[in-house]
Amino acid sequence: MTGRLLAIYLNDHLAGATAGVALARRARANDPDGATGTPLAKVCAEIEADRETLTEVMSELGVHRDPIKPVIAWLGEKLGRLKPNGRVRGYSPLSRLVELEILHLGIAGKRDLWAALDATLNQRLSRFDLPELIARADRQRDQIERLRRAAAAEAFADE
Repeated sequence: MTGRLLAIYLNDHLAGATAGVALARRARANDPDGATGTPLAKVCAEIEADRETLTEVMSELGVHRDPIKPVIAWLGEKLGRLKPNGRVRGYSPLSRLVELEILHLGIAGKRDLWAALDATLNQRLSRFDLPELIARADRQRDQIERLRRAAAAEAFADE
């Protein structure tokens, strides 16, 4: 039997992962063949795989998936698109920068999730390569950071 706090924690991360997948897909789609879109395609696929791994971890631990939290997170990601971005309509360089910053934060949180599970439940989760999931999150964070810096330079080039 899994503890109540662990179930809340994992469901919160599942909600974040749901929003992260939607955000990564949107960021990738807004520059599919450009300098950001191509590297984002790989990171997006990994974020999708990480979300699936999290659902498998939850199943392994017997954690019931909260049906409401992921929906709320998904809606929150959609509402986040309404944020002013310096243009009356459409996508702007500021949109790209903000998307990448949010992805960076989400990946850092995911890395912390894998590290917490590795430190506390690695025996129960031995079929998952938690150190590799941590390393992959580090690589994703590094890639997003490079893209974020380039997006900041582009967004503020004319300032």
